[in-house]
Amino acid sequence: RYYREVLPGEIVKISRYDVQTLDVVRRREGDPSAFCIFEYVYFARPDSIFEGQMVYSVRRRCGQQLAIEAPVEADLVSTVPESATPAALGYAQKCGLPYVEVLCKNRYVGRTFIQPNMRLRQLGVAKKFGVLSDNFKGKRVVIIDDSIVRGNTISPIIKLLRESGAKEVHIRVASPPIRFPCYMGINIPTKEELIANRPEFHDLANYIGADSVVYLSVEGLVSSVQESIKARQENNPNTHKSFIGKLGHCTACLTGDYPVELEW
Repeated sequence: RYYREVLPGEIVKISRYDVQTLDVVRRREGDPSAFCIFEYVYFARPDSIFEGQMVYSVRRRCGQQLAIEAPVEADLVSTVPESATPAALGYAQKCGLPYVEVLCKNRYVGRTFIQPNMRLRQLGVAKKFGVLSDNFKGKRVVIIDDSIVRGNTISPIIKLLRESGAKEVHIRVASPPIRFPCYMGINIPTKEELIANRPEFHDLANYIGADSVVYLSVEGLVSSVQESIKARQENNPNTHKSFIGKLGHCTACLTGDYPVELEW
């Protein structure tokens, strides 16, 4: 059963009798927390609970915010399964469009994002998806993706949808462009690997074969993540007034603003 979250820097001992805190490495006084915002976007399971909120709910709010920022004339909304599904449902709900599945996922192929080289990532994409063409033939489709990191996955998907009868394919991304490497443990070693830093990004829709591409803003992502946390703080009589507003999330891969000073 869910007991509670492990605090940042906390060492916990779990026994058959209880849960004990052995030690907590404290942040400097006044420093906000810097929880990885990309956990909400992509890495975590949707049923995970971080900072008192379920990841699924945050992803759905991201989709709703994306619909506010980037609506489009279309016939249906779908997803790149599966981590983008909650965002697609939120987008469809906010836009008043039907949510329809257009891709089916091969569950025996792992995440292409973390494959060690380009060739393996491309091979993984080729085996990863099949199309449900009866659901979208002759229609304008909005595809919601959780992120576009290197651009290896989305381009073959668009080509697949067009070859299977999609009239238009619009891409909406439920996170901002990833522009900077992560030095906190994620395998993004160089800026050059990121599509947002390459010349093709300036005409990304044409490069990947879409009719349009729009990302969620950094402000939209942060507000979607923090909305529920702030409401809970403000409605909790035990929350000290000086603590309200001191929320923090690491957005270094999006903004280049790292939570610690880098040493080379």
